[in-house]
Amino acid sequence: MAPSKVLAGARVVLPTGTVDDGRVIVDGTRIADTAPPQAEVIDVSGHWVVPGFVDIHNHGGGGASFTGGTAEDILKGVHTHRLHGTTTVVASAVTGELDFLARQAGLLAELAQQGDIAGIHFEGPFISPCRKGAHDEQLLRDPDPAEVRKLVDAAHGHAKMVTLATELPGGLDSVRLLAEHGVIAAVGHTDATYEQTVQAIDAGATVATHLFNAMPPLGHRSPGPITALLEDERITVELINDGTHLHPAALQLAFHHAGAARVAFITDAMDAAGFGDGRYLLGPMEVEVADGVARLVEGGSIAGSTLTLDRAFKRAVTVDGLPVEDVVAAISANPARLLGMADRVGSLEPGKDADLVVLDDAFDVRGVMRHGAWVVEPQLG
Repeated sequence: MAPSKVLAGARVVLPTGTVDDGRVIVDGTRIADTAPPQAEVIDVSGHWVVPGFVDIHNHGGGGASFTGGTAEDILKGVHTHRLHGTTTVVASAVTGELDFLARQAGLLAELAQQGDIAGIHFEGPFISPCRKGAHDEQLLRDPDPAEVRKLVDAAHGHAKMVTLATELPGGLDSVRLLAEHGVIAAVGHTDATYEQTVQAIDAGATVATHLFNAMPPLGHRSPGPITALLEDERITVELINDGTHLHPAALQLAFHHAGAARVAFITDAMDAAGFGDGRYLLGPMEVEVADGVARLVEGGSIAGSTLTLDRAFKRAVTVDGLPVEDVVAAISANPARLLGMADRVGSLEPGKDADLVVLDDAFDVRGVMRHGAWVVEPQLG
């Protein structure tokens, strides 16, 4: 058991707001409300202490893939993102053969059972060829509820989300199936109309997969899925805040219409996150990463990102001008709620896991703690 710690003197972001000269008490693996006499006091004056980040859409990092890698690969990718403040991560698969995805889901489920990942997100193969992005069109298929159920069952209770083009045959029935099994149905990689998207939401969809990307643009006569997803309070919208996927005005539009309580920052990261430029595979697709931007070698479509959530946090505050409290909601509390984990992670409250990030006044990471142990030792000089 790690010794008790008191992080003192920081600006601490709580669900009720920011506390100046606040403190966070860590007793073992949990946040506590009182400190034992022998607790180690760590002076973090001049810094921020925020909850650990929660990423619900992530394909890998550190040169390792969640989409087809070994257990060792997956753990390497998870650790890479932990170094950047993401203490809770959902592993996302991309389109592949159904049997391959089921086998990969079994491996990921073992890691979820161990607590290394928070669950599994299937992004494909049940998506639109019109909006396929970096998915292999030859492997796409309509969302047959029986096949959706096969993947959910292969995850052994650890399937957290399935992205669907809900306008395809079987789409609405698949949404209903997922809702009945407690799995998030996410609208994404879709060519749906406004009306079709409303139907999907009424059927039980609750998330917009990387809003704006891989869906029809907003039009004044054809408002499309973006309008339906932004206007409905039942929907949480994913945003990739890397400066490549979204113009700052689009991000502001989403925050204005959805509100901070309905935004979840994601990375949609692939292997190159935290690793560097070069050639990679995203599922079966070859990707070239240049200057931190990932694109398919064939066709040039954006292929995920090289984003880490600490960069998304810093950009949201320093470039987009969002309040720190809103960014914490979007990067920690809201995704934790979506995953059904808000009783354990997503905010700094007594009884919850001691997952936290120490940021300096420029919003760079200076320390990361997970379950009461330092992943990144505090660098406070």
